[in-house]
Amino acid sequence: MNIAVIQASTQVARNQLLFEETKRATSETDDMVFNFGVSSEEDNYSYIQIAICVGLLLNSVAIDFVVTGCSSGNGMAIAANVLPNVICAYTPTPSDAYLFGRINQGNCVSLPLGLNFGWAGELNLRFTLEKLFESPMNTGYPKASAERKMKDVLMLKKVKELGQTDMIAILSGLTEDIIRPIFKKTDLIDFIIENGTSIKIVDYLRTQR
Repeated sequence: MNIAVIQASTQVARNQLLFEETKRATSETDDMVFNFGVSSEEDNYSYIQIAICVGLLLNSVAIDFVVTGCSSGNGMAIAANVLPNVICAYTPTPSDAYLFGRINQGNCVSLPLGLNFGWAGELNLRFTLEKLFESPMNTGYPKASAERKMKDVLMLKKVKELGQTDMIAILSGLTEDIIRPIFKKTDLIDFIIENGTSIKIVDYLRTQR
């Protein structure tokens, strides 16, 4: 699968670490990892704007899974889950990541990149990503409850589908000051246009260039 790494501007200093550890956690698979920053050379992006970027990456089907985060990790998770077709978990520990990766059939995790990121914080990040991507994913847990867990996830996805609009409706309803910086993030927008399989979203983004 194609995996994106992207985080809010408050944690620019953690971007390269997040990227390298995601690559390390998936090094024995055929997964491809793409780094969309945010870097210190770019505009400042709030966690809400980056969550919208997450929504674009996933809804365009240019990316299958996103590893993201902000200072606490909570804000990003909440903002990402507002968006259609995004199931994001807050994963501060390896056990949280492991359970999410087995049970919830999600496509995004948000990590705390500032909160409690002290001595050996990079090790917790490493172990968390390792447990997240440990094969096989989406098998249910524990084994005795796997079938029920899978049914619950399908129910959740259906409720989410019925309760939310689509990305274009969201972008069209937001003010220029919120969305213009997102369209200026050309590495991300160009990647979606070139790799996305949602023609509706790709065509929309082309009109925003």
